[in-house]
Amino acid sequence: MAKNRYDDLFDDADAAFNGQYKDALNNLYGLSKDEIDSIVPGTAGLQTYAILIKVVEQASKQNLTQTQLVKNIKDLGDLAIKIAKKIPEFAALL
Repeated sequence: MAKNRYDDLFDDADAAFNGQYKDALNNLYGLSKDEIDSIVPGTAGLQTYAILIKVVEQASKQNLTQTQLVKNIKDLGDLAIKIAKKIPEFAALL
């Protein structure tokens, strides 16, 4: 079967969702807009949330250690830390 232009995207998504942080990703995706707004109101919260998801997806695909992932989250700043603390897998680490 020939590869189409989306196959690499699907492979990347599979790698992220089957990786070490799949539960954390599922919990991140489960946060509603209202929940994010209650943590960090305004568009800055949604932007930070989107970036946080990308960071966790990348960590999952690359099998980063928890220490590396926590450092990457902290590097995003206080807004990302506030959002990440709502995820049980990260709450105790941050």
